[in-house]
Amino acid sequence: MRFLMTSMATDQAPDEKLFAEMAKFIDEMTAAGVLLATGGLERGGVRLTSSGDEITVTDGPFAEAKEAVAGFALIEVRSREEAIELGRRFRSIVGDGVSMIQQVFGP
Repeated sequence: MRFLMTSMATDQAPDEKLFAEMAKFIDEMTAAGVLLATGGLERGGVRLTSSGDEITVTDGPFAEAKEAVAGFALIEVRSREEAIELGRRFRSIVGDGVSMIQQVFGP
C-alpha cells in the first residue's frame, strides 16, 4: 500500500539536530525499502481552480501559508497502521505542527 505523507509549513527554522535526525530517519526508511520519494515544496506555488469551462490560475503565496503543504514523503508499507507509525516518528523528530497521511491509489 502506498501513502503520501505531507506536512504543513511552520515558522520554526530547522537546526543542525533536526537535519541530522531527519537524515537518519530517511536513511532508515530507504534501507527498509519503504521510502519511494521525499522532498520539500516551495511556499508559493500556483493554484488552479475550475468552474465549468473556466480555469482560473492564481499565483501564490497565499494568505494562509501555514495551511500550505511544505514537504512530502511517498512511502510503500504493508498497512495504514505502519504508515501512521512512520508519521508519528516524523512528527516526533520535527516537533509541533500538522501532517496528513493519505493512501495513494492507482498503478
